[in-house]
Amino acid sequence: MPVPIFIIVLLFSAAADAESRYVSKPEQVTTVELFTSEGCSSCPPAERWLTRFLDHEGLWQDVIPMAFHVDYWDYLGWNDQYALPQNAERQRNYASEGGLQQVYTPGIVIAGREYRKFFNPATRNTPVPLEGDTPGVLMLVLANDVATVTFGDKSSLVCHLAWLGLDEKRAIQRGENAGKILVHQFVVLDHHELDGTNEWRFNYLERPENADAVVAWVSRGANPAPVQAVGGLLPER
Repeated sequence: MPVPIFIIVLLFSAAADAESRYVSKPEQVTTVELFTSEGCSSCPPAERWLTRFLDHEGLWQDVIPMAFHVDYWDYLGWNDQYALPQNAERQRNYASEGGLQQVYTPGIVIAGREYRKFFNPATRNTPVPLEGDTPGVLMLVLANDVATVTFGDKSSLVCHLAWLGLDEKRAIQRGENAGKILVHQFVVLDHHELDGTNEWRFNYLERPENADAVVAWVSRGANPAPVQAVGGLLPER
C-alpha cells in the first residue's frame, strides 16, 4: 500500500527540524587536553589516565577531556591516523603563549595551563582542579547539518568545533608501540575554527562517521586556552 504523500512530508519535516542542544553552565568548564601519539612509547599510560574521565560524575558539564594526536613522531616508523597537523600547531601555540614550557608527549594542559601531576605517581590520581571563573553560558546547537555556537561575550573570539571518537582501537604494527593494541578515548577526529563575535556557524555535513561526541569552545586571539567550553555525546544515528 503506498504511503500517503502528506505522511512522507511530515516525516521529512520532523527529521529536518530535529536538533541536538548542548548548554554549558555559567561557571567555567574545565578542559583537559592530552597531546599524544601512537608512535610515543610514553603515551599509552597517559591515555589510560585520560580514560578515567569516562566515569567522572561531571563529564561534559564540569570536565571535558580531549586527546589531540600529534604528527611529529610519525617519522619513527608508524603513522598515527588520528594525528592532525593543526593539533601539533595547537601545542606549539600553547608553548609560545606560556601554557606549556615546551612541546612534548605526553603533554597535558588543564584549563589552558600545563599539568605535571600526572608524572608523579603520588599525585597522578588526584582530582583535576575545577575552575572558579564565571565566563557565561556557551551553547551549541546541531540542526539541519549546521552547528551553531553562541556566547554572551560580544568581544572578538575564536570558536572551535571538534568531533571526538570513543573506544577507538588500533593494532600498532611498527614504531615504539609495535605489537600493542591501543584503545583511544576522547580522540579528536576533526577540528575546525572560526573568528567572530558571539555566534558562529559550522557546516558539518562531512562530520566523521565514527564521531561519538562533539565539543565547542571559545578562546581569545592567538592564545589557545579555552575561555568556555560545551559538549556531549551525539545522538545515535
